[in-house]
Amino acid sequence: MRTLLVYVWRFWMVILGTVLTLIFFIPVYILSIRQKDYKFCYFFIRHWAIGMFYGMGFRYKMISKTGKKIDKSQPYVIISNHTSIMDVMLPCILFPNHPLCYVGKKELEKIPIFGTVYKRVCVMVDRNSARSRADVYRRCAERMQQGHSVVIFPEGGVPDDTSIVLDQFKDGAFILATKHQFPIAVFSFKGLKEMFPFDNKKGYPGVVKVFFNDILTPDLSLKELKEKAFDEIQLSLIEKIK
Repeated sequence: MRTLLVYVWRFWMVILGTVLTLIFFIPVYILSIRQKDYKFCYFFIRHWAIGMFYGMGFRYKMISKTGKKIDKSQPYVIISNHTSIMDVMLPCILFPNHPLCYVGKKELEKIPIFGTVYKRVCVMVDRNSARSRADVYRRCAERMQQGHSVVIFPEGGVPDDTSIVLDQFKDGAFILATKHQFPIAVFSFKGLKEMFPFDNKKGYPGVVKVFFNDILTPDLSLKELKEKAFDEIQLSLIEKIK
């Protein structure tokens, strides 16, 4: 019975996603044509994400582990752990004043209609092309110089082994930060691994714990930044907080 209810709930996501996409697609499509209009386009993207997250019965509780504050006028490289598709929604909810740009897989641009918008609002990378991977940093830096913040999940994907709490980090986010001198906003999302995993037979609505771990400045070396970010996220994920 429980599995049946999960399937019904998952099917509700399909309906919800379809309805929200129909509502927001036209303004997003039009406003994504010119880069200078992206801040207006992001307004609708963010509300699509809000609708998906809350519409699926999720809420979040913010737990700040630093006295540092997000500067509305400062672009950030935003990183977090990645265990669920809902991880993609949360940065949009948390950053109302920072138009966000995601680094995404180039294969998704082949999806009819969606792909057209996707390649306008994201920085795409062909993981099989060394040239494409190297060029990501330049394109992300250009977007950040336009006032956008960039979201990168440094694990590079979701590990098949569900017992892994936090997979090893790739260098990408930290190369971008150190090479172009952008601060890194570090977050941890706890609970979505169980609440909305990629296994369609599992999941339930509930409250996600969001840890604002730190803002790391790029005066550290790439290795130091990566190790510090990894340690802070890992500690939040294993720490028992009610």
